[in-house]
Amino acid sequence: MRVAVLHADVPEGAPLDELDTLVQVAAVSRALEALGHQAVAVPCGLDLGAVEARLRDLAPDAVFNLVESLSGAGRYLPLVPAVVERLGLPMTGATGDGLYLTSNKLVSKAVLRAAGLPVPDWVSAADLAAGGSLPRGRLILKSVWEHASLGLDDDAIVDPVDGAALVDALASRLGALGGEAFAEVYIPGREFNVSVMAGPRVLPVAEIAFRDFPDGKPQMVGYAAKWDEGSFEYQHTVRVFPEGDEALLARLEALSLQAWGAFGLTGYARVDFRVDAAGRPWILEVNANPCLSPDAGFAAAAERSGLSHQALIGAILDEALGRPLPGLRLSGGVMRPRPVPGRQVTVSLREALRPDDRGAIEEIVRATGFFSHEEVEIAVELVDDHLEKGLEGGYHFLLAEREGRVVGYACYGQVPATTASWDLYWIATHPDQQGTGLGRVMVDEVADRVRALGGEVLFAETSGRPQYAPTRGFYLRTHFTQAALFPDFYAPGDDRVVYALTL
Repeated sequence: MRVAVLHADVPEGAPLDELDTLVQVAAVSRALEALGHQAVAVPCGLDLGAVEARLRDLAPDAVFNLVESLSGAGRYLPLVPAVVERLGLPMTGATGDGLYLTSNKLVSKAVLRAAGLPVPDWVSAADLAAGGSLPRGRLILKSVWEHASLGLDDDAIVDPVDGAALVDALASRLGALGGEAFAEVYIPGREFNVSVMAGPRVLPVAEIAFRDFPDGKPQMVGYAAKWDEGSFEYQHTVRVFPEGDEALLARLEALSLQAWGAFGLTGYARVDFRVDAAGRPWILEVNANPCLSPDAGFAAAAERSGLSHQALIGAILDEALGRPLPGLRLSGGVMRPRPVPGRQVTVSLREALRPDDRGAIEEIVRATGFFSHEEVEIAVELVDDHLEKGLEGGYHFLLAEREGRVVGYACYGQVPATTASWDLYWIATHPDQQGTGLGRVMVDEVADRVRALGGEVLFAETSGRPQYAPTRGFYLRTHFTQAALFPDFYAPGDDRVVYALTL
């Protein structure tokens, strides 16, 4: 099999973090060749037309995406996956959407907080200019887009007396932080990395131990700790795999899985945590497509689980090859077949509800594991109502079929006594189809149909309980925005969260 290994074009004299790209490319290529594949390195720059042309000429069976930036800028990271997705090629790692949501740290933090996950408070200069307040405590100045701990050193931790002082501090470090920065509450304490593979499957949790750091020196994984082998930080920052602390490790694993779901991730990712003195975990970052060099944290966690570097690369490639690719919608609601190795997958969408759909819809709703017995009965009652009354009952249906089997559905209707507001009452996909992009396709189709019927806004609601974090993340990923929150609406501690999609 021919595999295109995409990576950023690294110029001469590039900094250490960019040069590591070439180490990663060489290691991944060696593993692919050992597995019997032909690995072809494809450097990528800002000329995306050239990247697309190269891929068309190469005609690879799959793409192994190692691009971490373009022209030295992390903000362009999601552009290359968009090119690959346009060509319909199987690709390792996260989708373009997943990379954007996790790479922009301000967006990422908003998604995590909306999903009910613990993140330190943060503020940007724009927030302060709009009347935002200064978070309490010491702050750490971070880049919005750049990773690899760019610009993180002891001077990145500040104690501004007011908002103006923080704005000045941010401005003074913009060059070191890639041109766009924000401030986050600094959490002293222990640091952990949790690596997650598709499934999702959590690998052994790693802790970053700060050995013999002098009193007052910030304990953090800054740029020197990652890249400057001669520095104190590099030599005294050690990765370990802790034993004991089972309750804490289980909590970190559970939060990592929730974060994975909130972003709808595929492939592999790493979630970075701080645990404060009270034992509370805080998510610092979610890194989609983390470094796969043999000495990097992800490979170390895989090896700890019994997976060699070669086996890890093979597993990542196999997951990409077996991942159904979302189809392209055509007029009439029919999905264009997209290639999946070894089979052809066709998705069709229809409105007409048939009596035999009743059992399929009940099976889908039950299989998700999210709904109570009473909620399942309500879903089936709406099907019965539509079968009896048709559209006069006020409920519209959209069903998704794959290979003759109903694998997802949506139920929607106009909000009574309104002129242009509609409700998305139900949307569900069978668990064996989740992560294929089917949910996004159904949302897009419902939005198109509601728009054609004169609708201007589509509402959806869900619970604020932690188990519904993936659902809330799904709405955010499909361009809904949170419109309202009603505390304790369903029960004490169970909020009602309402999302809106402007059409």
